[in-house]
Amino acid sequence: MSLKHTLFYSILLLSLICFEISAQGVTEFQQNYQLTIQSTKNTMRIDGILDEPIWASLKPISNFKKKYPNDIGEAKRQTEVLCTYDDKNLYFAFKAYDSGEAIIQSLKRDIGHDGSDGVGIVIDPLNQKTNGFYFVLSALNVQSEDQLTGASSNGLEWSWDTKWFSATKDYGSFWIGEIMIPFKSIRFNPTQKFWGINFVRMDAKNNEYSAWTKVPPNFKTYDLGYAGVLNWPNTPPITKNNLIVLPYVTGSANENREQLATTKGAAINTSGNAGFDAKVAVNSSLNLDLTVNPDFSQVEVDQQVSNLTRFDIFLPEKRNFFLENADLFANFGIPPVRPFYSRTIGLDKEGNRIPILFGARLSGNIGAGTRIGAMNMQTGRQGNYSPENFSAFTLHQRVLQRSEIKGYFLNRENFISEEEEKRNPLDRYGRNAGVAFEYSNASGSFSSWATYHHSFKANLTSENAYYEAGISSNTKHWSSVLELGNAGKNYYTDMGYVQRISNYDAIKDTTVRVGFKNMYANLTYTTLPPVGKIGKLQFQIEDFLVINPDNSFNENNASFSFSTDFKNTSSFKTSLTVNAVSLLYPISFTNGTPLPAKTYQYNQFGVFYMSDNRKELGWFAELSAGQFYNGHIQSAAGGITWRNQPYLNIRMRAELNSIKLPGSYGSTNLLLIAPRVEYNFSTQLFWTTFIQYNTQSNNFNINSRLQYRYKPMSDFFLVYTDNYFTDPLFKNKNRAIIFKFSYWFNL
Repeated sequence: MSLKHTLFYSILLLSLICFEISAQGVTEFQQNYQLTIQSTKNTMRIDGILDEPIWASLKPISNFKKKYPNDIGEAKRQTEVLCTYDDKNLYFAFKAYDSGEAIIQSLKRDIGHDGSDGVGIVIDPLNQKTNGFYFVLSALNVQSEDQLTGASSNGLEWSWDTKWFSATKDYGSFWIGEIMIPFKSIRFNPTQKFWGINFVRMDAKNNEYSAWTKVPPNFKTYDLGYAGVLNWPNTPPITKNNLIVLPYVTGSANENREQLATTKGAAINTSGNAGFDAKVAVNSSLNLDLTVNPDFSQVEVDQQVSNLTRFDIFLPEKRNFFLENADLFANFGIPPVRPFYSRTIGLDKEGNRIPILFGARLSGNIGAGTRIGAMNMQTGRQGNYSPENFSAFTLHQRVLQRSEIKGYFLNRENFISEEEEKRNPLDRYGRNAGVAFEYSNASGSFSSWATYHHSFKANLTSENAYYEAGISSNTKHWSSVLELGNAGKNYYTDMGYVQRISNYDAIKDTTVRVGFKNMYANLTYTTLPPVGKIGKLQFQIEDFLVINPDNSFNENNASFSFSTDFKNTSSFKTSLTVNAVSLLYPISFTNGTPLPAKTYQYNQFGVFYMSDNRKELGWFAELSAGQFYNGHIQSAAGGITWRNQPYLNIRMRAELNSIKLPGSYGSTNLLLIAPRVEYNFSTQLFWTTFIQYNTQSNNFNINSRLQYRYKPMSDFFLVYTDNYFTDPLFKNKNRAIIFKFSYWFNL
């Protein structure tokens, strides 16, 4: 029996042994943090004035524990929380003791919780410690929200949106935040009487995070494993007739200079469009998303980066339709190997938009600990690009206390002609299936995982699997990760990506698929000094090793770093990277002769500093230098932020990479300049202009966007975009002006 089959059956056996669903009651940790919610008959006004009788009758939660910069004692400035509900909504009232002008990074929605005075609510309606919601409100009534999953430990993106209501009011020595969350805006099990819950306070003036419960410093403040419990005296109200329709209309005028150079047509083309999204609550924990002729013109442009690797980079999803319960599909594999990546839908391989005709996504819970996701999307024809159909199904079953068994099936069908299929039979379809077991102990301090992934392509029956396994630990001072993987050269991911399987041969101008084996190891030591100016010290060793299929050496990257977070929010980091690469094929980073295929060893050293981000004027600088293959590289990056809070933010970011290789291998300077101006007229009206000058992609982009949120989740957008070459400078590629109007209907 082969190794891949042995691993596959081992996963199944382990899954059967561990298949024990834990009770959804109060855990041992939650015994000390319990809140019994009371209902109200009052008519609630969300105005930041707690004059409804129910508020005076409730006992507040207080005594918030310090979480950052260390977890010693209680918060410097305390917070009190009240909670109630009626048949339609959850209500929260925060009393945050404070004085002086609030520190706010922006009035723009979804700025998150870092660097601003604010409060947050962590909700785990199933009390399973695996999935939940995070609602954040700043002291000036700026809303941010996101879904919490196992991947949230790597940070939040604030891309998920739902409707909720809030108001804040300053009283001098404290400020009030009042919040109403409709039951229709979250997914929950109506029979579940114990919800996980926690409350978070962000005190930017003291650079301090605190929470109702005692969250260990090695976990995020919003970690679901350290939520308290919300006790319902009766089962939560059941939401009915929960149907949301979000229609839109757009209009545009565009000019494509590149196309005009080769074809005859109108200098300016105008067009209009219309479509809609809909959300149907199948029940209180299962949601059906529908879309017809969706338009994503309002989505903010990607932030460009300089790519000094031999492989493609992949940018995060920002389109709202794909974000709710996105972890159901997206969290299989590891960051360099993802069988599902939603940006493959509606974009071609060069990142150009392909029209999506319609789609549907069913996601949520169908039972205690059981989550499902099902999706089907149909794209249209765009020039020579054929229509495609994308289908996905996934099933997650929680076992033990914080562990999961999960599996998936993906299918991409390309409606190409018989002649096209004969030329390249691999384009006809691509299918993937996989299973994973992910174990985590109750505290989250130890985890392990094992996965098997299989791809199906015409006439490919060998070397078409990817499997990996790993373990990790996370304690107050020490954390570590060890991961092993193996990818066959015929492992295709038509709905995802494998970052290093395609190797470009610069001499033959072709791409060659080569399988690989990899090992990743990480060891980190962290300490939080209780006194002094330093908030956190961290030492880290990382190593990434790649082996060819014949077990010969391919690449090894080892790094050693030391970082310091100061209590005034500034930070410093220094690192040393040791690289060894055995090039399989010639590659070029300049316009010179490609580097020959042989082994290279080179080292690089870097330093980074960021200033106090609470001040009106902030800055960062990053310098690195060293060897680069058979030559040298010097890199400098920096940025300045000026903030006239809370209305105006001006940011300038620039990066220069100077690569110098000997002789005919050439030299190049890669310059990236990215200024950004953001003016917030209010919490409903925003204007952002983002300019990106990137010599590596030979593109100079201007994107200016006005957004008016005239009602919750209802928007008007006016977007201007302009693209030029950097060489020849200011030669125009295309430009467009677009408007989009959408309205959120609750039916």
